[in-house]
Amino acid sequence: MNLASLAWRSLWNRRGTAALVVVSIALSVVLLLGVERLRDQARTSFANTVSGVDLVVGARTGPVNLLLYSVFRLGEPTSNVSWESYRTFAEHDRVKWTVPLSLGDSHRGFPVVATNRDYFEHYRYGDRRSLKLAEGEEFDGVFDAVLGARVARELGYSVGDRIIVAHGGGEMAHTRHDDKPFFVTGILEPTGTPVDQSVHVSLEGFEAIHVDWRGGAPVPGLSISAEQARRMDLTPSGITAFLVGLESRVAVFGVQRDVNNFQDEALMAILPRLTLQQLWDLLAVGERALLAVSLLVLVVALVAMMSALLTGLNERRREMAILRALGARPWQIFALILGETLLLTVLGALLGVVVMQAVVAAAGAWLGSALGMTISAWPPSPREWWLLAAVIGGGLVAGLWPATRACLNALQDGMTVRL
Repeated sequence: MNLASLAWRSLWNRRGTAALVVVSIALSVVLLLGVERLRDQARTSFANTVSGVDLVVGARTGPVNLLLYSVFRLGEPTSNVSWESYRTFAEHDRVKWTVPLSLGDSHRGFPVVATNRDYFEHYRYGDRRSLKLAEGEEFDGVFDAVLGARVARELGYSVGDRIIVAHGGGEMAHTRHDDKPFFVTGILEPTGTPVDQSVHVSLEGFEAIHVDWRGGAPVPGLSISAEQARRMDLTPSGITAFLVGLESRVAVFGVQRDVNNFQDEALMAILPRLTLQQLWDLLAVGERALLAVSLLVLVVALVAMMSALLTGLNERRREMAILRALGARPWQIFALILGETLLLTVLGALLGVVVMQAVVAAAGAWLGSALGMTISAWPPSPREWWLLAAVIGGGLVAGLWPATRACLNALQDGMTVRL
């Protein structure tokens, strides 16, 4: 207790330098934990996007690409699945339910997802939570639309508003379907998934806005009004992909094999969890690079602390000599300097944790909206606790050299006058 008190008083007498060291360690801890928190929350958010889905089926392409465009609304589909092929597997004896999805259009930068009412019944996210409406009701008519929470919030929509869908997504969305507007019938509660950023319409509505289009462009001289389209057969000719729930998960590989070996069309069935792991494997290099940068920043902060301690030893030669003269043993001098190092490191780590939690608490909602995922402030993950332990361990290692020098040279340096 005497050594701890002495170490604290010693740091307090040099509080200006000590504060700079603590702040530098805290900033490096914020960066280190911030990278880890984003990595962990990104994985959790992606994993929570869809649950209870046994297979995702689409046109034959790369597994990761199929997962990205069908579940996360990222990228572009290579081809469609014919309606006949979809119905074949929807009526498969081992398939319990299916949810068809058609993609390709957008509204003011947000993707439009065409589906049917099975989407609201069977789609699950997180811990198998179902979609719920914050207001309004599910689409029923041809030109009804249900908005994700972020779409409604950022664009200021409410039930009853009129929206215009554009053909294509992003920079390609330059042609608008002005003649066939949709009307908002419902707004979903926030989910922290790509559902929040989607405009949901019926398959019939998606087909209706394209009845006078061919090959991705309007047919010259052909114009079919919304009323005329309503009276037409709006059964889609094809869809982008569909989600599959099975009667028993034991059958998942059998159904996957049936899809992949389907003779009438080149299709692919993927297991979402397994494919997501492939995605993380692809991104592992980037994750390791970010972690390495964070660790380098931490090393710089610890080296700065070691330099400050070594520089301070030259000014504290007589202090060390007086302690030896008063009966302090070499191991006590060693423990004093190491105790100061430990205090600086622990204070820096604690300040870093506090700053990290404050930033997430204050800006978590904004970050979540900007990144499209939920970022929680507490508690730290087990990996974060291990990183904090590594920071403190690194601080102790950085203090070994100054502590050893003070221990060995205290008496000799303290009694020597250097000109």
